Amino acid sequence: MNPSSDPTDGATLLVVDDTPDNLTLMSELLRDRYRVKIATGGEKALRIAAGDPRPDLILLDVMMPGMDGYEVCARLKADPDTREIPVIFLTAKADVADEMRGLALGAVDYITKPISPPIVMARVRTHLTLKASADFLRDKAAFLEAEVARRSAELSAIQDVTIHAMASLAETRDSDTGNHIRRTQHYVQVLAEALRAHPRFAATLTPAYIATLFKSAPLHDIGKVGIPDRILLKPGRYTPEEFEIMKSHPTLGRDAIAQAEAQLGTPVAFLAMAKDIAYGHQEKWDGSGYPQGLRGDAIPISARLMALADVYDALISRRVYKDGMPHDQAAVLIAEGAGRHFDPDVVEAFIRIQPQFQDIARRFADDDEALRRKREFMDTAAIPHLGTT
Repeated sequence: MNPSSDPTDGATLLVVDDTPDNLTLMSELLRDRYRVKIATGGEKALRIAAGDPRPDLILLDVMMPGMDGYEVCARLKADPDTREIPVIFLTAKADVADEMRGLALGAVDYITKPISPPIVMARVRTHLTLKASADFLRDKAAFLEAEVARRSAELSAIQDVTIHAMASLAETRDSDTGNHIRRTQHYVQVLAEALRAHPRFAATLTPAYIATLFKSAPLHDIGKVGIPDRILLKPGRYTPEEFEIMKSHPTLGRDAIAQAEAQLGTPVAFLAMAKDIAYGHQEKWDGSGYPQGLRGDAIPISARLMALADVYDALISRRVYKDGMPHDQAAVLIAEGAGRHFDPDVVEAFIRIQPQFQDIARRFADDDEALRRKREFMDTAAIPHLGTT
């Protein structure tokens, strides 16, 4: 094919007609420019159309024994694999009603017999050109859609890695946290799933919300980065003065995330939720929590879920000054906190899905030896900072 040739040259056409003379006429007319396939009936036409390679255009007679052209066209358009192939009716049925019926079935053109060869060639070329343009746009749209999906997945992965890196800043400074951020991330997810159908939560706990919750949860303790080493690394319980300083970590976390939002200059759902969780996960249902003393439904749902997850994990996890509590004992304390520390409906959901909590705790259990080495390292690293603020 030379550079000046028509880009539609070499296209594959399927001619469907039960009359041999008509097939011969059309083949001779078209074969110098196109690859021509023929079918003498509807069933064979459908098989060829669905084969590989598919025809680029179909010239279809209406009046055929058995399956007529209208039915062939309807079946072509009903099949996702053939619906995009343009169909031109070639028929002796010249009534306007017949033409309207053919076009209504999805044909792109309707040519009455006896045919005019120049008109047939011109219309074939026109519809092949239109199909080529449509195919190009469809392929480009599919490519762009795939590229957007690829880049979105890449950005999401980068977000996840960044979130865990930020969360680990707090974790690595606290020798007792271990896999705490991973366990609590999964705890809040299963709690949210358990509450999806609850009338109080159904409107909020959509799949999109739960996905954002899972992404945001690791940042709940990011504010601990701002707590002095002499307090954060203390191998024991805090004095009242130290505890007051420790209580500032929700505010520090909120402020850090708010600064990230301000730098981005655009709202980001997971940062907004992370801010709610960081600032609100130490609030209590009865209003006795901190830093704001929020009560009941004034506490964001995400923070209410994290409050239970955080306390449960603290109870079952080993610390320098205590052994980890057995699940059953921790579950009793969580149940006793309903209506005081925790939203009662969140506690009820926890009680129903306790085996899932236990499974998460097993899957993300701390490596005792790794924690021991980490604690030794942090104890050594903390020595220069003791007594500082």
